[in-house]
Amino acid sequence: MGLHHITWRATASAVADETVVADAIAWLVGDPEMVNIEQTTSYHGSGLHMVSGVSKKKANSLNSLSRIGTENLQALLEDLEIRFDENNTLHFRLDLNEFIDGQVVLAAPGEVITIKCHTKVEVYPGQVALDECKKVLQAAMVKAVTSE
Repeated sequence: MGLHHITWRATASAVADETVVADAIAWLVGDPEMVNIEQTTSYHGSGLHMVSGVSKKKANSLNSLSRIGTENLQALLEDLEIRFDENNTLHFRLDLNEFIDGQVVLAAPGEVITIKCHTKVEVYPGQVALDECKKVLQAAMVKAVTSE
């Protein structure tokens, strides 16, 4: 039971302060050294900053997931069937504005600016993928409780 990796991504416009977004991603991933800021342009030509943080170590990835808190992890457990895909990847988004204000809130679908997360769950032959994801979320909840 575990995670192969966890990836956090957010986009900041060229006029936004990308360091604020990078700080948010750094807190989520657990290490500023794991954060990358890429300057690019949108489809329409305006400047963008793509901010990402990736942890490829199992323990760090689980710690990173636990940072969203027990309530959000419980909500992910309840919505698992729609958030977990056939490639054993869990997908969800956090509301970026709420996050910058100090609240970790799962984002509802819509026009809100988000931090996207996807994390690959370890699943081996003979294991049920959904059950393994549930175990990972429960382990993250235990970590979240001990760090609160």
